[in-house]
Amino acid sequence: MSDIETLKAEIKKLSAKSVNAKMNLHDLSEDLPTNWQSILEVAQETYNTFKTLEDARKKLKELEAGAAA
Repeated sequence: MSDIETLKAEIKKLSAKSVNAKMNLHDLSEDLPTNWQSILEVAQETYNTFKTLEDARKKLKELEAGAAA
């Protein structure tokens, strides 16, 4: 499997993980003020997930641009 294909598979997994993180944050917000103590933890996890996804997408663009050159 090429680096591009491997990265695409990773992005697919990260996309699913990001949707789950987004839903966790959404669910937490709906339940406020219950569990307000977990806001920072859930928000940080969501941020990290989306940051990792964005970084992977940037890397994929770079790899695809390099492959096209």
